[in-house]
Amino acid sequence: MKIDLSKYLDNWYKEDSAKNIFPGPVVTLSREVGCPAKKIASDLSEKLNTLKRKHSKDHPWRWIDKEIMMESAKELQVDSSQIQHVFDYKKRGVLEDLLLAQSKDYYKSDMKIRTTIAKVIRNFANAGNAIIVGRGGVAITRDIPKSLHIYLEAPLEWRALRVADKHNFTIDQARSYAQNIDKKRSTFRDFFQGKGNDYTRFDIKLNCMTLEPNELIDVIIGGMRTRSMI
Repeated sequence: MKIDLSKYLDNWYKEDSAKNIFPGPVVTLSREVGCPAKKIASDLSEKLNTLKRKHSKDHPWRWIDKEIMMESAKELQVDSSQIQHVFDYKKRGVLEDLLLAQSKDYYKSDMKIRTTIAKVIRNFANAGNAIIVGRGGVAITRDIPKSLHIYLEAPLEWRALRVADKHNFTIDQARSYAQNIDKKRSTFRDFFQGKGNDYTRFDIKLNCMTLEPNELIDVIIGGMRTRSMI
């Protein structure tokens, strides 16, 4: 089920105490399985913090990943284990959902969890100097003028080799695993942006097989400079 994300964020933003502060700059990093998004995000934040700030905010750049789940759990007033399944791209069964709703005082539906994720990501984006890894960030922050949306990709066989090495899989297992997770990530983004929505395409797609990490970072920083984000 898809939410009207623009309406949801607009209604929430009207109630936000920080609404008069300009949002961004924010970079979102999405990736195919096997592409080093976390390393790129970490190295990118370090490099950005060595540059002179002309258009970004005064506080340091940082990359956001696990913080999204922790802040979402805090917002929902539940333990992070109760929302872990959403971050693992899993769904509760109908029976499980009914049993949990009846047995837990702090039960939260998957819809509530996902809308809270959107709110948390938007909070980080509004605060600025944020690099958001995955979690539908491109759809949630697309309307922010000072934003840049990156997609890291590579040929399947190259990615399968990396996955096999990391998880001790066979190549066939790694290939199947990568394709399965890629599909689940795409479905997760579709929840926020709508399936086949052309307005939430990425700004830049980068091939992790042919570009070294430092080259990827240089391209991203070049795009940020073009958009007066730094």
